[in-house]
Amino acid sequence: MRGYVVKIVVIGGTGLIGSKLVAMLGEHGHEAVPAAPSTGVNTMTGEGLAEVLDGAAVVVDVSNSPSFADDAVMEFFRTATTNLLAYSAKAGVAHYVALSVVGTERLAESGYFRAKIVQEKLIRESGLPYSIVHATQFFEFVKAIADFSTVDGTVHLPPVLIQPMVSDDVAAAVGRVAEGEPLHGLREIAGPGQFRLDELVRIGLEAKGDPREVVADEQARYYGVRLGERTLLPGPDAQLGEITFEEWLARQ
Repeated sequence: MRGYVVKIVVIGGTGLIGSKLVAMLGEHGHEAVPAAPSTGVNTMTGEGLAEVLDGAAVVVDVSNSPSFADDAVMEFFRTATTNLLAYSAKAGVAHYVALSVVGTERLAESGYFRAKIVQEKLIRESGLPYSIVHATQFFEFVKAIADFSTVDGTVHLPPVLIQPMVSDDVAAAVGRVAEGEPLHGLREIAGPGQFRLDELVRIGLEAKGDPREVVADEQARYYGVRLGERTLLPGPDAQLGEITFEEWLARQ
């Protein structure tokens, strides 16, 4: 679609990535339409999908489950994706793009990632021209990682490798995929630098004046998942963002 002005519907278009994506695609001249419950579109019930997808050339799904409980998140991704694919097929959508997570297939110990695996399988088997973008963790979620991993005031994290990226670079990369030809496969994106997970969180908390101690704990889990040294890293062909963690912290 690059070089052409088309209608692109962004599911989850009012969220962190979606709002940036809508703005960027609009700047490129496309009719970028945010779709979310607040705009009258509900992927769980199908409400508003036929109307918003009318005339759309591309659908980009950057939505997320409102609950991360195992059953709820599985129901969300299975139902929402099934509805989106069905309505997209009826509307004649030429490119279906979804944002997922680097290492999803290696994180199946987590109910959230089992649900993402189901989402990706539905997309691959739908028959629609598609692209799936796997992104590494976002800079913006460093505090959330710390909060989830805090025990008695101390943050426990495994000292494994991670290559996080800023949400602006995520949106830009997803936008490039949405404007291009369907990949019929996967693209990985990541930040420009690697860290140890405990190191990343320690630097982030110190920059914000958070006094919590961060401990490198080989037995600690990441959102309930036991990680290997390279579980969270992309492969060698990943496209890298430009903004470093240090640059992002300096702007906060």
